[in-house]
Amino acid sequence: MNYPAPSPELDLGLIFPFDLDQFQKDAIASLNGDRSVVVCAPTGSGKTLVGEYAIYRALSRGKRVFYTTPLKALSNQKLRDFREKFGFDQVGLLTGDASINRDAPILVMTTEIFRNMLYGTPIGQIGISLVDVEAVILDECHYMNDRQRGTVWEESIIYCPREIQLAALSATVANSDQLTNWLNRVHGPTDLIYSDFRPVPLEFHYCNPKGLFPLLNDSKTKINPRLANRGKRRQGDRGKGGRPEAPGIIYTLSQLQQRDMLPAIYFIFSRRGCDKAVAEVGDLWLVNNDESQTLRRQIDDFLNRNPEAGRSGQIAPLYRGIAAHHAGILPAWKVLVEELFQQGLIKVVFATETLAAGINMPARTTVISTLSKRTDSGHRLLNASEFLQMAGRAGRRGMDEQGHVVTVQTPFEGAKEAAYLATSKPDPLVSQFTPSYGMVLNLLQTHTLEQTRELIERSFGQYMATLHLRPDYDEIADIQAQLAQLQEQIDAVDENELAIYEKLRQRLKVERQLLKTLQEQAQQDRQEQLGMMLSFAISGTLLSLKGKNITVSSPITAVLVGKTPDSVELPYLVCLGCDNRWYVATSEDVVDLYAELPRVEVPPEILPPPELLFQPGQSGRGNEVTWAIAQQIPDPGEFLYTPPEVAEQLSRTTAVQEQLENHPIHQSGNVGAIYKRRARYVELEAELEELQTQVEQQSQRHWEEFLNLITILQQFGCLDNLVPTQLGEVAAAIRGENELWLGLSLASGELDYIDPHHLAAVAAALVTETPRPDTKVNFELSSEADNAWSRLQPIRRSVLKIQYRHGVALPVGLEHRFLNLIAIVEQWALGKEWTELCDHTTLDEGDVVRILRRTLDLLSQIPHVPNLPESLQRNARRAMQLIDRFPVNETVE
Repeated sequence: MNYPAPSPELDLGLIFPFDLDQFQKDAIASLNGDRSVVVCAPTGSGKTLVGEYAIYRALSRGKRVFYTTPLKALSNQKLRDFREKFGFDQVGLLTGDASINRDAPILVMTTEIFRNMLYGTPIGQIGISLVDVEAVILDECHYMNDRQRGTVWEESIIYCPREIQLAALSATVANSDQLTNWLNRVHGPTDLIYSDFRPVPLEFHYCNPKGLFPLLNDSKTKINPRLANRGKRRQGDRGKGGRPEAPGIIYTLSQLQQRDMLPAIYFIFSRRGCDKAVAEVGDLWLVNNDESQTLRRQIDDFLNRNPEAGRSGQIAPLYRGIAAHHAGILPAWKVLVEELFQQGLIKVVFATETLAAGINMPARTTVISTLSKRTDSGHRLLNASEFLQMAGRAGRRGMDEQGHVVTVQTPFEGAKEAAYLATSKPDPLVSQFTPSYGMVLNLLQTHTLEQTRELIERSFGQYMATLHLRPDYDEIADIQAQLAQLQEQIDAVDENELAIYEKLRQRLKVERQLLKTLQEQAQQDRQEQLGMMLSFAISGTLLSLKGKNITVSSPITAVLVGKTPDSVELPYLVCLGCDNRWYVATSEDVVDLYAELPRVEVPPEILPPPELLFQPGQSGRGNEVTWAIAQQIPDPGEFLYTPPEVAEQLSRTTAVQEQLENHPIHQSGNVGAIYKRRARYVELEAELEELQTQVEQQSQRHWEEFLNLITILQQFGCLDNLVPTQLGEVAAAIRGENELWLGLSLASGELDYIDPHHLAAVAAALVTETPRPDTKVNFELSSEADNAWSRLQPIRRSVLKIQYRHGVALPVGLEHRFLNLIAIVEQWALGKEWTELCDHTTLDEGDVVRILRRTLDLLSQIPHVPNLPESLQRNARRAMQLIDRFPVNETVE
């Protein structure tokens, strides 16, 4: 690929006094060519350097750069890193909780904040907030895969003005080319910069109770043959139930320590498992004296500044170089762990997989304790991207010649599964684009419905749907081609002639049906006569036989030779057939009797053979004498009587059939093909209609969802036709998972005058997710907060009902049975001490902080929402002041 020459005003040697990798050089060349880039490279390979170059380049031109991340914690980390690199005053921060130096040339923010800025500007235009912005770096762009947040990345790319360069930094994904092609379509010229090179190569290991072994063969393509054969040969390493035993954590760590493979991140997929692991190994000393002294100084300094942050069970192991890191831990304590780990002072961190998602904590080794995880749909094996994201944390650039990934034997997964994941390719990005109430209201404030549809159809989800449906489009084209060919053949037949021929076919069908009906009626009349005629039949009378006892393919003509007396309940008949065989039959086997025909003379001495049993269905051969009689039996056909109406209908039917056979279309000998083509045409038309319906439903799924949300918003008075009302403006100004529910609640008037601490509790109920069923809070919620929440229940029920009717499943606040959960928010707002607050709940500290921060986020928005009364906005500001204290406030130093 030919790149334009780098911009002359920047000397790369001065900016980066080390050798750049080729993918970094390629990305810089694209940026210098005023093109956007998708940089797709392994974790730890140096993607961030491309973002840093974009910053240097913008600063040299007097321009600004936005650096977006998926997590507040990562934004805070980037703020610290960039202050050190570019200067304290050059960097600002915008998150939901913090606004620091927001006019700085380098502004770090969460991706949601960037998207929200774009909402406030007509799409594609440079608004006030984007003045002088030259580039936007979208760090961790593979977060588009995130089920809850993925939409934000797509919106940011769609709404971002084309004049602004984008640098999308992503871990390796299978379809980076599709992501790049999409950016080319919706944003402008974009280059894919792809690399699978790792500056610090990874070595995969497998740990079982016998030791630590290479996981892969010499070529790194398959499982180590020794491990594969070991699993087949050895049965002695089995635990309870015959399953393999997992090595203990202390044993695994000792293997790493012996091989100088620390520090390590030890991934365990549960908070409780991480805490239990710390307790299990907490007495080990993993640091030397110098490290111990440095640790003690920094930990003690932290605890002096934040005395409430320390927890028994966490402090003592930290002094020894051991820590846990998960969402249940106090955020401030997690930041301390991250900083100490980055300094190499902590030797093992037991962490959940969230640590792999962006936080800069590289280690010499990562240990993956199990290869399966529990999900909403049950246990499943890790997918390739999850495994690679965790494995990618191993190997510190500039510090390690090699990174190590250790997979651990469990009772349920072994070396086979570990080798499969270690040699798997990354998974593709999957669009999570989903319209929301806020998206609808914000777009309709500045766009027509047609413009809005165009924006929705520019989503990555729509692009991927189009690719996914390409085989269906090909099939539609194939069916349409077949229909065109059939239509050409059908048109070659004269329609008038075909219409005449079709009328004759239908008439013949009717005439035949009528003939059949008349014949059946005549036969029925004949059958009624048979019973009477049989009672008078004498020897020599002609019969036709066929029935359950006389199993012949077609009726056989026979002469009656004798019969049992009429007094017998079911007399049987002895007959000689025209085939010179004797038959014993009953009246049920007689299908016709020809009394009107001359009888056949049967001499009295003619008797059936003695071996013939007189039982219905019996038969036997005749002899030469009976053969002479059999030859005298005439074919009754020439003597049969045909009723006049039957004969007349037969004549009409024959005449129509002759007309049909003499018609030119019939004479062409192509009748079957003509009708097959027409039948096939009808079948293909039905197939085409069904396929087009399916494709339309899938291709327009996002737009249909968007229209459903419009309908719901109209029903609640947030839209007047397609124009946001004052109520709609309230909902549009709020950021949350269900802006309609939040807007209706805040605009209801029910919260206008409640006290700040009660408002904080209700705000928590508006945004808090349903907790685990076993969650307990040992505080009583005040009657004021309870009553305020109860007054909002009619709104909640109404939103739930209408959402259900339209197939929308957005959350609508806390279920009433869990309402006591928000008592912790009320107590915190009333000044309760942190330790006492946490002692009264089974929630982890990190969960309590999360609830309080989500509450704080909503409260911080209320003063800026239009059309709300001053009393509510004033109380929201006061409630914020009550809540925003350590450890809830997010201090950034």
